[in-house]
Amino acid sequence: MAQYMILIYEDEAQYAAATPEVYGEVLEEHNRFSAGVEGLGAKLLGGEALEPTTTATSVRGGADVTDGPFAETKEALGGYYLVDAPDLDTALAVARTVPARFGGVEVRPVMTFD
Repeated sequence: MAQYMILIYEDEAQYAAATPEVYGEVLEEHNRFSAGVEGLGAKLLGGEALEPTTTATSVRGGADVTDGPFAETKEALGGYYLVDAPDLDTALAVARTVPARFGGVEVRPVMTFD
């Protein structure tokens, strides 16, 4: 088994404008996702939502500290899941079920060091 990070990128403005009902629907979608991962042949190792990019602080070159995200984009990293899967195809099958109503996801293998 290998570990894969599923990074969730979404438009923060959509969440800022979302009603409490929409926000609740999204949370329920994530709860269903979390409960169903093992049925896809993978194991959910963890995951978290991130605060908006307005709370980010970037450090560049080890010394320069600035308020805000590293890059300005329409879709920002809003959360992640870490899964253990036998192969990339399984990780992609899991990623296809990740709720990302206002964007999409990126799957990256976690590097291992021997």
